[in-house]
Amino acid sequence: MFWSGGKDSSLALYEILINRPDLEVCYLVTTINAGFQRISMHGVREELLERQAEAIGIPLLKMHVPNIPTNDVYEQQLHLTLSSLKTEGISHVIYGDIFLEDLKQYRINILNQYGLTGIFPLWGYSTDLLICKFIDLKFRTITCCISTYHLTENWVGKEIDVQFIKNLPANVDPCGENGEFHTFCFEGPIFKSPVTFSLGEKKYVPLQIKTVEGTQETGFWYIDLM
Repeated sequence: MFWSGGKDSSLALYEILINRPDLEVCYLVTTINAGFQRISMHGVREELLERQAEAIGIPLLKMHVPNIPTNDVYEQQLHLTLSSLKTEGISHVIYGDIFLEDLKQYRINILNQYGLTGIFPLWGYSTDLLICKFIDLKFRTITCCISTYHLTENWVGKEIDVQFIKNLPANVDPCGENGEFHTFCFEGPIFKSPVTFSLGEKKYVPLQIKTVEGTQETGFWYIDLM
């Protein structure tokens, strides 16, 4: 299971554990920023990831990449990881993707090089229905990173509940599938016990993007989960 620690990974894992008794989930595979010792993009501390995996009861496999890795460097580490998994007898890889076709095809193309089969248990479902199911199942998750291209600072560090979804701007996907926000899941039916934490400081990381009008500054707000 390629595991980000967020809500989509959690719901995808739940679907596999409930509906695919023919599969044994051997590892949670997570990309770690080696420089900061945090989950890539999400910014969650490695220690919390370890506690999360322990609460789920599935071994954690870390894929370390440098800070702001090039695509080539990322793919080198990915190929090493997949090659090692294949050698161990792994046959399938699970992802929490929902509707980004290019990303899904990218994953499949790489898996094909190792004779591995991708499984996408959330694929094609309405994100409105998925987030409602997530909440109905009593999962709990908090935003650990938000994109300022889509949302403002006050959206980071918020638990996702019915009111959160109702208040989202109309152009923001309720599952954040376009990169609007990332999450850390800390309680729910896949956990033997909740993962406890406290909220630390917020940090803004700027990012320059090119548009037809020129260069525009956007960025990400992170909150340190302690």
